[in-house]
Amino acid sequence: MKQQHPTTPPPELVQQWVAEIWHEGTPVQVALSDEHIATRAAQWGADQELEACLCEVSFLNSQALADRVRAARRHKPPSLKEQSLKHLDVMERDGHYLPEILQDLRRAVEMAPDQ
Repeated sequence: MKQQHPTTPPPELVQQWVAEIWHEGTPVQVALSDEHIATRAAQWGADQELEACLCEVSFLNSQALADRVRAARRHKPPSLKEQSLKHLDVMERDGHYLPEILQDLRRAVEMAPDQ
């Protein structure tokens, strides 16, 4: 299993949330949009908590420390390779091809060296 960012909810949890809202507990197929919204919401919450924690230690009066903690704990966008691998997983699982998936895969392939 590939490693996810700590603020990325596990797929099983997203599936549980979707089922609780729309299907009253019955099993559901989680859409890519469901995963995206859950991840963005978790990241937003983590960002809010990080900023609140940095305010609590602001008495240290060290912008360098705050910047270092913020850089270490902020979500880093996935690389093109990571995005493309995720897209391939979605394509394999769901059998559909969204335009943004194909664009990212095309860019990744174009960047790969010729052999």
